[in-house]
Amino acid sequence: MTDNTLAAPFAPGAKLEKLAGGFAFTEGPTPDAAGNVYFTDQPNDRIMVWSAAGKLSTFMNPAGRANGMSFDRRGNLIACADGKNELWSIGPDGRKTVLVKDYQGKLLNGPNDVWVHPSGALYVTDPYYLREYWRRGPKEQPCEGVYVLPPDRKALVLLLSDLVKPNGIVGALDGKILYVADIGVNRTYEYDIQDDGGLAGKRLFCSLGSDGMTIDAEGNLYLTGKGVTVFDRSGKRIARIDVPEPWTSNVCFGGRDMKTLFITASSGLYAMAMNVAGVE
Repeated sequence: MTDNTLAAPFAPGAKLEKLAGGFAFTEGPTPDAAGNVYFTDQPNDRIMVWSAAGKLSTFMNPAGRANGMSFDRRGNLIACADGKNELWSIGPDGRKTVLVKDYQGKLLNGPNDVWVHPSGALYVTDPYYLREYWRRGPKEQPCEGVYVLPPDRKALVLLLSDLVKPNGIVGALDGKILYVADIGVNRTYEYDIQDDGGLAGKRLFCSLGSDGMTIDAEGNLYLTGKGVTVFDRSGKRIARIDVPEPWTSNVCFGGRDMKTLFITASSGLYAMAMNVAGVE
């Protein structure tokens, strides 16, 4: 069921549509400049593409157990490569560059989600979820943090160490506000992004955590977990989309006009027509 009683941003008569299924677990949807949506089938170690023309294909396999992803302004796919706790940049030709392999000589917990700032800085969440495919020792980082890799991409910087389990992350279109979901306490916070890339002014945005998230051109925030819940920029809930899967992992906008909401949820990929465009 879709709740659109509160000035919801859905297109008139829009219904949730299942585009594809049979995946092990979908994650990380993100659009390229043409509106093609890339997403991961993480247990099967592959990155898939749903084209703007409505065709499904495989972009990369193996794919570093990619999780959250986002395109940078140069057309490179930034991926949280969970296989070895790294952050990758993947070119259009599939060639990868390892951007981050550790922090201060120790393995990250497992980069989970990433947002690309207009400056090119990469904001990354690093919660700890033990993976059966890891070949590593105990957790090495003392906190489950939020990091930034500055535009020069030389050295990772720890920004937040006071969250329980940061997960979903996205920023406002103008690059001035960062939203971070602490799924460990079921809260989402907002921060002011400083000129140097740092964060200040922590504020509770809403009392709901999120696995992945996105934002539209009106500043509405879309949180995931049990379906999709939409909040306006003031933190007021305005809509909800029930998704017929055990878990809704992530969400993005895509399509040629960026007015289709794409949803990754357990074994399926879903879509819904919107009356507002998204920004990623």
